[in-house]
Amino acid sequence: MSRRNFIKLFLLGVTGAVIAPTDVLASMTSSMAGGVYYTREAPGRWHKKVAAHLPIIEVSGRSVQTITPHEMKGYEHYIVKHVLLDHEFKFIAENMFDPMKDQAAVSAFNLGGYRGRIHVLSLCNKHDNWLSVAEV
Repeated sequence: MSRRNFIKLFLLGVTGAVIAPTDVLASMTSSMAGGVYYTREAPGRWHKKVAAHLPIIEVSGRSVQTITPHEMKGYEHYIVKHVLLDHEFKFIAENMFDPMKDQAAVSAFNLGGYRGRIHVLSLCNKHDNWLSVAEV
């Protein structure tokens, strides 16, 4: 699959997740995790991959830094992007990575006046979508 088609397919999936009913997405039960994303509590078939794929969120004032401690091995295996969502799973921002240039999956986001729960998705090209949550 070409990178362009992969990104289109991913964006279509994220769009479906964002416009899906909030009460379904907001319930972080083990039956939901793995259908759209994986979590620390529900890593599904990737239970041995949590440490390298779960995004780490650091909040400092109005800024959020997200790190996914994952190797960037060119297009073979890498983190495609970080997506920042609000408490209702509405899009706030994203940062896409170039695995030929970026040596680490690190994103910095400015939240402006937003306060409340944030969700960060980290997408691996081989091991799916991973979700972490923090309060701002």
